[in-house]
Amino acid sequence: MITNVHGVTTLFAALDVATGKVVGQCMKQHRHQEWLKFLRAIDRATPKGLDLHLIADNYATHKHPTVKAWLAKHTRFHLHFTPMSASWLNQIERFFGLITDKAHPARRVQKRRRTGERYHGLPQSAQRPTQAVRVIKSAGEILEKVARGKQALESVH
Repeated sequence: MITNVHGVTTLFAALDVATGKVVGQCMKQHRHQEWLKFLRAIDRATPKGLDLHLIADNYATHKHPTVKAWLAKHTRFHLHFTPMSASWLNQIERFFGLITDKAHPARRVQKRRRTGERYHGLPQSAQRPTQAVRVIKSAGEILEKVARGKQALESVH
């Protein structure tokens, strides 16, 4: 989800990791009604024989009772929720980052500096520009790795 600074635009987007195709819609709000509208758009845009694995954050909109009821009737949809503070697991977040970088190049430089200082302890002079990362894995391989990671996390706690 991308929300304009003034709350004008919410972008719902779904990335097909196999093809790189993005299905997206801009809406004025981010409520369960808009989320359902977007799920219906994904349903229409995707061949009927495919199961759909959607990765979403833990926003309440995605877990609303009306959404749960719709998903129960549309069994090809499988929602997977990222852990708190782990949006980086969701590939669409990288797409949102690209949009933000193109729209606000000065903000991109500031963000890199803050990220380098906060998470890596690097002074601004030592930071290198970020490089694009290309993931070449099938959806099955990614889901298997996520399942192994989840199992490892659960065994620690």
